[in-house]
Amino acid sequence: MSAGQRAIGIAVATASLALTTLALYPLKEIAPPVSLGVLYLLPVLLVASVWGLWLGLATSVAAAVAFNFFHIAPTGQFTIAEAQNWFGLGVFLVVAVIASTLSQAARARAAEAEKRRGEADLAAELARLLLGTLDLRAALAPAAKRIADVLETDSAAIVLNRVKGDDRRAAIALGDHATLLVPAAAAPTARDRIAPALEPLLAAALERERLTREVVETDALRRSDEVKTAVLRSVSHDLRSPLTAIRAASEALGSPALEPAERVELADAIATETRRLSRLIDQLIDLSRLQAGTAAPREDWCSLDEVIRAAADDTGAPDRVRLSIDRDLPLVRADAAQLRRALANLIDNALRYGGGAPVSVRARVTGGRVMIRVVDQGPGIPPAEQERIFSPFYRAPQAPGQGSGLGLAIVRGFVEANGGRVRVESLPGQGSSFVIELPLAAHTPVPA
Repeated sequence: MSAGQRAIGIAVATASLALTTLALYPLKEIAPPVSLGVLYLLPVLLVASVWGLWLGLATSVAAAVAFNFFHIAPTGQFTIAEAQNWFGLGVFLVVAVIASTLSQAARARAAEAEKRRGEADLAAELARLLLGTLDLRAALAPAAKRIADVLETDSAAIVLNRVKGDDRRAAIALGDHATLLVPAAAAPTARDRIAPALEPLLAAALERERLTREVVETDALRRSDEVKTAVLRSVSHDLRSPLTAIRAASEALGSPALEPAERVELADAIATETRRLSRLIDQLIDLSRLQAGTAAPREDWCSLDEVIRAAADDTGAPDRVRLSIDRDLPLVRADAAQLRRALANLIDNALRYGGGAPVSVRARVTGGRVMIRVVDQGPGIPPAEQERIFSPFYRAPQAPGQGSGLGLAIVRGFVEANGGRVRVESLPGQGSSFVIELPLAAHTPVPA
């Protein structure tokens, strides 16, 4: 108890004894003075319950003195005329001391209960902080601050390591892999009351972190195995088909019985399958670069008009692509090669699944962004498939024709690498519209 608190207790004791003494004067008209001494127990209980045993005992003695001086005959002096009054005063003093002691015991139990409640609240708060997040290290600072508040100290720290204390801070081991650092004065309380609850919580959080890390690694390995399986499946089928066709055509070219027109047809077949094989290899390389994070765009000002027209030429069927490009389309800051590859994949995909109908490509500025739409007249894409089609090696079961399942994954990878977005708008039986949105810089030049 501080000096200020002690002074307040003395003042309250003095004032309450004075008020009780004054209150007894009118009450002596209806009851004998000795029986009224029980009223002095009220200030004794008040002081003992709030300011402790010793001040309560002092108040008990002061109450006995005041009772004797002001209300036990002869009044005004510290003597007692009748023996029964001596007995009454002695009983009062004993009762006052017992009451003061019991009040102090009740006060101590209340304080202990409050401390236990605070410790339980602290344990619950630490459990929420340490077990309620996946980032254990980020939770250590607020947990340590909460411990410092409970200990009423300036600082505390939780370290995921075994460290030693010094003259200012005590180190309390929390299992084999953590330490609680607190001021030396607070070490006994921290060791007895906080460490037993904190240690199992940290152990559980560390174990969960280890298990989470294993799950993530296992999931990564599983996805890697899935990708490897898909690559092998693609290699075994999509690569083998053009190779088989090329080998068969090249062997047939050696036959002396072939007509010139047949030789030209076989040569065209070899060229077509070679382009198909080259495109598939390029897609595998593009996807591997995107997944490895090595496909950083080489940004420069580029004309989308030129990029779109070059992408249409890359498909080998520019005559089936209808272009509608705004004349004043501004330049964009992007990697022209990556955008060209993405658009070529989209147009090629639309040509393959468009049922032989022409493909429409439109480009214009809307709301501070460039919108490029590649529209086909194919069978459309069900809503449940519209996000999955952008996954590597995924092929919609109802899609006609054959494909590697890589084109749309590469489209999304290259578009997002250049700060854009790609989505599909489609209804079954009504064709599909693939939309690329590219941001415009604050000061965008317009091509001459």
